[in-house]
Amino acid sequence: MQAHLGPSGSPPHPPCFPGRGSWGDGGPPPPSSKGVPCFVAGSAPPGPVPEGLIRVYSMRFCPYAKRTLLVLNAKGIKHEVVNINLKNKPEWFFQKHPLGQVPVLETSKGQLIYESSITCEYLDEAYPEKKLFPDDPYEKAYQKMIFNQFSKVPPLALKCMTGARNGEDCSDLKAELRKEFSMLEEILSRRKTQYFSGDSITMIDYLLWTWFERLELFKIADCVDHTPNLKLWIAAMTENPFVKAIFTDLKTSQGFMELYLNNSPEACDYGL
Repeated sequence: MQAHLGPSGSPPHPPCFPGRGSWGDGGPPPPSSKGVPCFVAGSAPPGPVPEGLIRVYSMRFCPYAKRTLLVLNAKGIKHEVVNINLKNKPEWFFQKHPLGQVPVLETSKGQLIYESSITCEYLDEAYPEKKLFPDDPYEKAYQKMIFNQFSKVPPLALKCMTGARNGEDCSDLKAELRKEFSMLEEILSRRKTQYFSGDSITMIDYLLWTWFERLELFKIADCVDHTPNLKLWIAAMTENPFVKAIFTDLKTSQGFMELYLNNSPEACDYGL
């Protein structure tokens, strides 16, 4: 797909990436957006979202955006991906999200939806053909309660990573993480199921997963050593085709993170 010059000869923008979203119907796997460069400051905005598609503004390494991508692919939703350089954001992107964060969904009507869990719930309701949230009101509420409890994990994980990078003692932070993971272990043990809501993957599994993909990156893999059921869940999720489709290997993630923590504008396109 060719890049196009924007108004007044502004720099060309990278191509949008068309995600087929066909796995939901048993078709071929969706192509990967891993090779699509980011839109940066000064780049022209993409055009309107084509009819029949939904657009996701993303960043290749963002765990929050990956939640939305997982749901798009798992539900077989036709979409396109626009990657944003979060260290050198295009000016127009603040019209999509007031803080310039990803993920953001944009419909062909120009409607904008952001915050990762909200985008995922929107997709489940707007495209009801393959529901990921349970129909039962209690089970849906229960998944949201699990997710709310899990919200403590990302900041703790990030503190562990930066602390380890700076040579700090992270034992207290790891103790807190072990408590949080013990709660998830208890749920799986009590329910006696492979996934958090039964023997098949549902929304809560995708919402939690993207942080477990980064256990080694955040130097906290040892925090799940005491959770046999959670480790089985991690192993099962690793084999999921939608998880595999957007998986980023540890070496690439480490290269990105080193640049990102040093505020390098090259971070978001690392490895391309």
